[in-house]
Amino acid sequence: MNAIQKNNRYERQIALHEFGEAGQKKLAQARILVIGAGGLGCPALQYLAAAGIGTIGIVDFDVVALSNLQRQTLYTVADIGKSKVIVAAKRLEALNPEINIRTYNLQITQNNALEILSEFDVIIDGSDNFTTRYLVNDACVLLNKPLVYGAVLRFEGQIGVFNLFDAETNIKTNYRDLFPDSSKLSEAISCNDVGVLGVIPGIIGTMQAAEAIKICAGIGKVLSNKIFSYNALQNTFYDFEIVPNPASQATIPKNEFEFLNFNYEVFCNTPPFENEISTSVFETFLISRNFVIIDVREKDELPRIAEFETILIPLNQLKNSLEKIPLEKTVIFICKSGIRSQKAATLLKELQPQCEILSLKGGLDSWKKYSNKQ
Repeated sequence: MNAIQKNNRYERQIALHEFGEAGQKKLAQARILVIGAGGLGCPALQYLAAAGIGTIGIVDFDVVALSNLQRQTLYTVADIGKSKVIVAAKRLEALNPEINIRTYNLQITQNNALEILSEFDVIIDGSDNFTTRYLVNDACVLLNKPLVYGAVLRFEGQIGVFNLFDAETNIKTNYRDLFPDSSKLSEAISCNDVGVLGVIPGIIGTMQAAEAIKICAGIGKVLSNKIFSYNALQNTFYDFEIVPNPASQATIPKNEFEFLNFNYEVFCNTPPFENEISTSVFETFLISRNFVIIDVREKDELPRIAEFETILIPLNQLKNSLEKIPLEKTVIFICKSGIRSQKAATLLKELQPQCEILSLKGGLDSWKKYSNKQ
């Protein structure tokens, strides 16, 4: 008897006529990379590990925060402040010690994407921003890797499979065919702005795992060239086909050189905020007195700030909390990465054009790195 026959861990899926021992052997040889160990990544990782995927890669540079626990079920209160990839790897190894876990405690960028993605067969994108989604998509196109896409917002989630040839339709599409126009992306809302029901990423992330398993095992009808959407509030489902979009061919990098030199921040319409200040300029403000710092992160986000005083006003509460802001002073908005602070600064400038309003470029991530070097 071989190892699979001896091991009853997978007997329920081996019993499936469409799957069998041949399918389980394919999973044991498969290599799947999950980008983002957050709301989508957590359920995907758990079910991939349980299913017996031979090698699972995890990419994430974030740490666990209290606000994550409502939907990121790999983590507990005791994990707050710890690296997500390290905690996730430990939990997955406890769930299934027979598989291999590779951790990448870093941010996926143009400089490392091609090298990392080339080591895997299927890529699951669980990221939460457009810059990463376009970057990962383009890397998958260049490397010819199937990409399982997922996104969630409020009570709704969607999933699709890109860069996988469909023999029935004789086409292969990618994320740019779905979103060829990036001009309005900076206006798009996110979960940080309007929230998400905790079970939605669980549903969509699990579906992403299912599509990846089907691809690796070579079974069933995969959601290639199609977007499937689920709304939990209305209990509705719908799907639509995607076809190659000529506009996307004009923008997608054609080779590694073009990929490395493509400006994803500009493409995703995230140019520098006109009143954005660098970390060095921010340091000069800290020795001044006539300013106020507004932290627009959620109240339980880490790291907490002990080096200077702030007023905590989450971005989604800003418009209704103007009375908390001393507008006679220079207002400096901060957040984790500088994205929400830009939105806050833009909003307040529209409401109070006479005030001096600034945003910290790169957010606390950038300031922490700068401070540690001084």
